[in-house]
Amino acid sequence: MKFSLSLVLLAAFLLVSCSEEPPPPTTHQRSARYPATQTAEYPPQQQPFNPNGPVQPSGTPPVESPPPAAAPPTKVAPTKVAKGDYPYGIPVPGKPHLVESPYSPGKYIDVEGFPPGTEVKDPYTDKIFLVP
Repeated sequence: MKFSLSLVLLAAFLLVSCSEEPPPPTTHQRSARYPATQTAEYPPQQQPFNPNGPVQPSGTPPVESPPPAAAPPTKVAPTKVAKGDYPYGIPVPGKPHLVESPYSPGKYIDVEGFPPGTEVKDPYTDKIFLVP
């Protein structure tokens, strides 16, 4: 009796586990359709208020006026100096790889490993000179 009962349960389990499950019911989902709103890709930037500017009615695009002429600068500081504008260091006779700084006479600087024409900073004055 126990054997037949366990055999029946095993058969029922195998029968249920081998059967395919029915596919889920298909429902057609509709995507929401919102009314198309036309917006500008980039909204116009708000212009600063100019009390002396021309009066414009609202709804019209602003008229751009040329900027006022600026006074010419009195002194312009160069941001980058050309390579030819730096002085060369002075080679020390009998001392290879040593040069005398053009900015601090009598001060020797070791430039070993730097190829000729390389910009080097004088450690005494923090100015740049070229390796001879």
